[in-house]
Amino acid sequence: MIPILVSVAVLGSLAIAGAVMLYYTSKKFHVPEDSRVAQIESHLAGANCGGCGLSGCHAFACKCVEQGNLEGLHCPGSPEGTLDKIAAILGCESSAESRSVAVLRCNGNCNNRTQLYNYEGAGNCAVLDATGVGTSGCSYGCLGCGDCVSVCPFGAIAIGKYGLPVIDHSICTGCGKCTTECPRNLLELRPEADCGMVWVACASRDRGAIARKICAGACIGCGKCLKECAFGAISVSDNLSYIDPDNCQGCSKCVGVCPTGAILTNYSLHATDKQA
Repeated sequence: MIPILVSVAVLGSLAIAGAVMLYYTSKKFHVPEDSRVAQIESHLAGANCGGCGLSGCHAFACKCVEQGNLEGLHCPGSPEGTLDKIAAILGCESSAESRSVAVLRCNGNCNNRTQLYNYEGAGNCAVLDATGVGTSGCSYGCLGCGDCVSVCPFGAIAIGKYGLPVIDHSICTGCGKCTTECPRNLLELRPEADCGMVWVACASRDRGAIARKICAGACIGCGKCLKECAFGAISVSDNLSYIDPDNCQGCSKCVGVCPTGAILTNYSLHATDKQA
């Protein structure tokens, strides 16, 4: 018994001595943090979403102070006007705030796609994607398990009553977490424009007849939207149309000529797939 007590006493003494050494070492080599870091961090959303490209809000605040300006820095999760407040703290000019939001490149709700298979397993998209083409037979479309919902730090995404994620653009900050979580890369950040956003809600690269057989709302690569666009914003490659947000003027003429309804706007966003 005595040897055990002696061992405990020795180890305890060493632990206390080590703790004291660490304490005084930390005091001696402590570098005080710039008070502006805490001021800047108090204006940020605090979600640590990583949308700024850094590890979190504290890292963003440190980077602002380190640079002394806002060049190349943007916090998508913070309210409008946040950069102006940060610029005032830093004593520099504010940079123009650009807002982007996530859109879903799939229109394969249960009205457009028939369920061919029953899936019994882990309820997440990554696992379902690894097992095959999904329950509808489309190897490109949304799997509907809600991985994007679970990672959104702002509660901007919910699964609609027809099985697709519905994104509330009034809440979405464009942090990009959902875009990296989707195993099929179906979520895309697009700049929110006053004239409206227009995009092709499909990612299928199957030939038109095959894509249409699987999903009534699929893009069939017919090129009618390409011919209609007067701004050169649309291209067609591998049986799939794509609208370049930098060139799109939001006229929505392409929406009217699409024979499958594969082109959506933020004003008609999943009109058949609203939340229950």
